[in-house]
Amino acid sequence: MENMEKRQLLEDIEKLLSFDGNDTEINPNYLKYFTIDELISIKKELEKKYANMVEDNLEWMQQFKKQ
Repeated sequence: MENMEKRQLLEDIEKLLSFDGNDTEINPNYLKYFTIDELISIKKELEKKYANMVEDNLEWMQQFKKQ
């Protein structure tokens, strides 16, 4: 069960790292070095960075909006 949860978290992290269209693949053998809590923490940090990036891009694009 723990291995399945780790694999799912790894897949989620890979998707977040592939935001620019370039697939990112992490060797599943690294899972033995991370706890579930560490993987959750990595995922949350990536989600936060992604959300900030999207917000920054939207703000930047607003300057070109017709008034």
